[in-house]
Amino acid sequence: MIKTKVSELIGETPLLELPLQDCSWKLLLKLEKFNPGMSMKDRMARSMIEAAVREGRLQPGGVIVESSSGNTATGLALLAAEMGFRFIAVMDHHAAVEKVMAVKAYGGEVHIVKGDYADDEVATVERELTAARLASEIEGACFMDQSNNLANPGGYSGSLAHELIRDTDGGIDALVACVGTGGSITGVASELKKYRSDIRIFGVEPVGSVVFRKEGGPYYQSGTGVPPGDAIGAAFRRELVDYGYQVTDAEAFETCRYLARQRGLLIGGSAGGAVYQSVKIAQNLSGSGTMVCIVCDGGEKYLPTIFNDEWMSERGLFEPRVHQELNRWLTPAFPGRINKTRAGADARAASLCL
Repeated sequence: MIKTKVSELIGETPLLELPLQDCSWKLLLKLEKFNPGMSMKDRMARSMIEAAVREGRLQPGGVIVESSSGNTATGLALLAAEMGFRFIAVMDHHAAVEKVMAVKAYGGEVHIVKGDYADDEVATVERELTAARLASEIEGACFMDQSNNLANPGGYSGSLAHELIRDTDGGIDALVACVGTGGSITGVASELKKYRSDIRIFGVEPVGSVVFRKEGGPYYQSGTGVPPGDAIGAAFRRELVDYGYQVTDAEAFETCRYLARQRGLLIGGSAGGAVYQSVKIAQNLSGSGTMVCIVCDGGEKYLPTIFNDEWMSERGLFEPRVHQELNRWLTPAFPGRINKTRAGADARAASLCL
């Protein structure tokens, strides 16, 4: 099929089964890295721009301003380039260098917020305040405000949810997804629950995030969760999420590294957390059914960090327990193959994929 615009490539991403061992549940990964901006945020970006144009908040040749850790900014940047808008991304030290470079490659401008922030501290509040201020000062500018923009969940309810229903032949019984702004899980869950009211929705946030009213603190996972001091926006409908789980940075990142080395699949850090919890949840669910985990982005943007031994070691993020658990829970791709893990420059002893 021939497309005429990059925006027409958004959506229709594949499902990949991750076989579970000694488990009656089937786990499918919705690989959103196959969107043109390499994340699910392309869907939201398109929806927010279309809504702003339709409502008259964004005029031809206008300026889009948004706070983002990277993936939303990438989606907005590529769409702004296609549609003839100027784009300004407000980012912080947490944004991967590759994401900053991607925004600039599409012709976008990047404003990095300043401040005395720790390495594992997310500057979401300052980013949002800065984006709102810039939009108020620039003529013809529109602040997308993804956390409170109802076109955020609308970008998923009309596309992603329908793809899941169609591609599972209506057989989806459970959904697992990260919760950041909450737009994606809200949009998909609202539509899935219309289709079948008994579907179970599991939300995943980093340890340190406050979405599910747990104790707040710092975390390294980017683009997910709500840090202490930030407000949970209007895009999130908590009542649609049946169960809320937290995942440590080590669990999330070690899952990413495991899947890369054992399955040839590169996924992003927060996506690793969703996959880890999906596998763990499936092990403890009664009965049988089909669970879908939304894998929000790819790991290509995180090569210098979570796939870098030195970066992981310096932050104390290696956790061999995670590999051991995944060996028990997942059906080995090659039975009997030795699964070797690394911590820093040292090769650690490995466990057999039994």
